Amino acid sequence: MKKNVRKVKVGNIILGDGHIPVQSMLNVPAEDVQGNVRQAEELERAGCEIIRVSIPSAADVRLIDAIKNKITVPLVADIHFDYKIALECAAAGVDKIRINPGNIGGMDRVKAVADACANRNIPIRIGVNSGSLEKEILAEYGSPCAEALVKSAAGHAKLLEMCDFNDIVISIKSSDVKTMIAAYRLASEQMEYPLHLGVTEAGTERMGIIKSAVGIGSLLCDGIGDTIRVSLTDDPVKEISAARDILKACGMGKGIRLVSCPTCGRTKIDLVGLAKKVEELVKDIPLDITVAVMGCVVNGPGEAREADIGIAGGDGCAALFAKGRLLRKVPEDKITEELMAEIEKLRQKE
Repeated sequence: MKKNVRKVKVGNIILGDGHIPVQSMLNVPAEDVQGNVRQAEELERAGCEIIRVSIPSAADVRLIDAIKNKITVPLVADIHFDYKIALECAAAGVDKIRINPGNIGGMDRVKAVADACANRNIPIRIGVNSGSLEKEILAEYGSPCAEALVKSAAGHAKLLEMCDFNDIVISIKSSDVKTMIAAYRLASEQMEYPLHLGVTEAGTERMGIIKSAVGIGSLLCDGIGDTIRVSLTDDPVKEISAARDILKACGMGKGIRLVSCPTCGRTKIDLVGLAKKVEELVKDIPLDITVAVMGCVVNGPGEAREADIGIAGGDGCAALFAKGRLLRKVPEDKITEELMAEIEKLRQKE
């Protein structure tokens, strides 16, 4: 069961209201303004709900205005160490700032950033990971364990709280999935702020998606997490589809859930090809239903009886069923056509 957290507004999105926004980050060099703009537009078209951009220098603050003029989703400025860049990004109208208050100098600097953000209703995300731990915390715990990560995040948050600033979002990431899960569970117990979930440095597409699904998915199923980012060493657009699939697998995302069997010796049709074709056909249909593509009538309707609509393969034909009830048999060359027609009927009822 999801616990109540402090609601934090990021542009036109509220974190902590039950919806789990999908995030990603631009990976185009900061000096390539138009390249960043194009990638931001691609991410929004793909369904990204919050976009983050790295601002490594004061000159790169120009990215804020250039990107915001072309997208409608919130934009986050990712800043390290230099509080003056945070002040400039706030003045430029960014929707959220990612910075660790403990890394920008004395309390006068922390207060300057907190006040600038407070005056413009800009939240701050504190981002802690295993590579950013303070030396004294690392020495205390001996390793970047869950307790060390949470203590670091709490210390950064305390600095903002001392400035009467509470529009805080927390991320506590690790490349080790078990550590990441333990850290977020501990943070959820100790903190009331929205949690930004992610496995940092998850890797290339295949393993990165697997690690993210295990880490993010486990926490979401525990009712922990208010926004997610799948980190892949790849095109960030791929992060969006992976994140949406994780949400769907956890019963939290919009879109059709496809279930299909692994096939066996009873299968008499090309179920692998059929399942892939159906997956492609339904991927952008905004229906909250389950579609089943099963290999035979022996197990198909029974194992997938909860599916809203499905097919079970036969010898040159297939059984079309809904909620475990046989509707009719259809010839093999009409399977996808008949299935999609039934899905369209369900869509019209929405």
